[in-house]
Amino acid sequence: MWPRIGGLRALALGTPGELRTRLNTLVLAGVKTATAGLVQEYAEDGEEVEYVGERLALVDDNDALVGVVEVTGVEVVRFADVPWDFARAEGEGDRSIEEWREGHGAYWARQGTPVTDDTPVVCLRFRLTCTEGSVGT
Repeated sequence: MWPRIGGLRALALGTPGELRTRLNTLVLAGVKTATAGLVQEYAEDGEEVEYVGERLALVDDNDALVGVVEVTGVEVVRFADVPWDFARAEGEGDRSIEEWREGHGAYWARQGTPVTDDTPVVCLRFRLTCTEGSVGT
C-alpha cells in the first residue's frame, strides 16, 4: 500500500533524489500536469487506479507533503498507444512521442520492469490545487 497523508494517497513521482525533486518542481510550476504508471505496479502494491476527482498528496523523498493535486483524467492504454498530447502534458521536455517512449521504457527497465508495446500504462492527468504552504488554509 502507498503511504497516506491526511487521508490522501501519496503521489511519489519518479525515484527519490534528483529526479523526484525535478518532477515535483515541474508540478509546482504548473508545467507537469500528467504522469504515467504501470498497471503492474498498482497490482504489486495492492492499490486501485486513481479516479477522476480524487485528491493526491504530492510528496518529497521523505514522504513530506509538498502539494495536493486533483485527478482530472485517467486512462489505461497500451504502452504503444500512449498519445503525444499526454506525453507532452508530462512536461519533461520530450520532443516527440518516440522520445517519450524511449525515455520511459528505459526508466522502467532500470526499475526492473521492462515494458513492451502491449504493457498496460495508467495515464494520469491532474491539476495542482494547493502547495504545502497553503494546505489547510
